[in-house]
Amino acid sequence: MADRDRRDLGRVFDEVPELYDRVRPGYPDELFSDLAAITGADEKASVLEVGCGTGQATRSLAALGCSVTAVEPGAGMAALARRRTAPFRNVDVELSTFEEWADRGRRFDVLVAASAWHWVDPAVGWQRAHDVLSPGGWLALLAHVVVRRPGEPEVYAESADLHELFAPGNPAWGHPPLEDDVRTTDEGWGPDDDPGGLFRRPIVRWYPTVQWFDGDGFADLLRSTSLYRRLDHDVREPLLDAVADRIRTRMDDRASRRYLSVLRVGQRAAGRHERPRPEDQAG
Repeated sequence: MADRDRRDLGRVFDEVPELYDRVRPGYPDELFSDLAAITGADEKASVLEVGCGTGQATRSLAALGCSVTAVEPGAGMAALARRRTAPFRNVDVELSTFEEWADRGRRFDVLVAASAWHWVDPAVGWQRAHDVLSPGGWLALLAHVVVRRPGEPEVYAESADLHELFAPGNPAWGHPPLEDDVRTTDEGWGPDDDPGGLFRRPIVRWYPTVQWFDGDGFADLLRSTSLYRRLDHDVREPLLDAVADRIRTRMDDRASRRYLSVLRVGQRAAGRHERPRPEDQAG
């Protein structure tokens, strides 16, 4: 994806910050407990969050006691994140893309990106993440992978004909992968490119998550995603109205959205001008 396309597509969330905050899934408490245990993120740690959105993960990081600097390029999302994190005195939300963000020489113990790293230009992001982390610091990438289970009704199967009717030929339409198949993809940094030698091999952990919606609620969830937001309004809204009606009539007005939440966390490797740590030299 070209850098300009990333930025243009990433801005679609800023059109609906309140909706995004209401319907998007958060991350389980167990994930943040594991993150803290692995990285040592506690009241003494400084955390940089890239692409904080409306502050969903930010609030969980702040609850660990960390000092959190959260960077968000969308003005509407950043404003809502500031309101949502107002009870925490250890959070500062800054308006910027990560690529253009002014670090002012600051260095951090942990860098976290929750469902946001794929919006960062990889030609810039990996090196920048390495540069703003202190020696021995950690990079943590959080994400949700939509999955399905065999034999369980799911919305894509029930509405494939509607998708083809209103937006034919879109290559992104289709069934989510099976949960068991996704669990086998536990090597490396996943689909978010390759950092080269900047970070050590990550620890990967999975956390099953499920949301339940009625038809209107599921349509609102889809309205918050980039796949649907980039459709023309006159295509998106009739399609989602039809999907909501299909859930009501064929699925008893109850539909699940299953995810595997994933934590990928790896330690910063020593740079060219730093003394290598023993673990960085290990094969």
